[in-house]
Amino acid sequence: MERPAADVFRIRGLCKTYHSGEVEVQALRGVDFDAQAGEFIVILGPSGSGKSTFLNIIGGLDQASGGEAWFRDHKLTSQSEAALTRYRRDHVGFIFQFYNLVPSLTARENVKLVTEIARSPMKPEDALALVGLSDRMDHFPAQLSGGEQQRVAIARAIAKRPDVLLCDEPTGALDSKTGIKVLEALTRVAAETGATTLVITHNAAIAAIADRVVNFANGTIVSAQRNASRKQPSEVSW
Repeated sequence: MERPAADVFRIRGLCKTYHSGEVEVQALRGVDFDAQAGEFIVILGPSGSGKSTFLNIIGGLDQASGGEAWFRDHKLTSQSEAALTRYRRDHVGFIFQFYNLVPSLTARENVKLVTEIARSPMKPEDALALVGLSDRMDHFPAQLSGGEQQRVAIARAIAKRPDVLLCDEPTGALDSKTGIKVLEALTRVAAETGATTLVITHNAAIAAIADRVVNFANGTIVSAQRNASRKQPSEVSW
């Protein structure tokens, strides 16, 4: 059963239950969600609302307890571990709050780690140029600011030309001024590559830069709205 080409994600009734001894925690309670090609979506919600669990499942990092998750014509909720590994490698770029750079490698070498295993990667230099770091390619992480390290992480994520960028609190460890630079890099990358981009954040101010804003609470989506117009990251502060 194929999904329409523009329908990048189609999620129906997604559930996730965690067990710890006799305690049962319902992290997701029947989530329905769709994302179109090239959309920039901000996902808001308090800690424990299910945002990260949702992102991990549609990113192929975790398995659902129930429901269906489709990426194009691939039913993620019935894939083997090997198939999910291929899906992550070929289609998904991840950006997290903590940059996870290799300290002993330069910015260029950190990005090259991904390009060596990708099918049709960008040159590391091109990916770093896209996030404004052409002059910092040969610096080590310890020689870079937090914002610069996060931009290296974005370059690493996009260098394999992913269809989807999944970002979990990408500005969570940054101050407003630095975070805005990271958001500028992220929106530029999304526009130039056409990647469907989902950004999880606690920061409601960031919602203004999205095409669409989705709110999670208690393991469900409680609201979703499309912005009439998108602000530039430079117009946002927190």
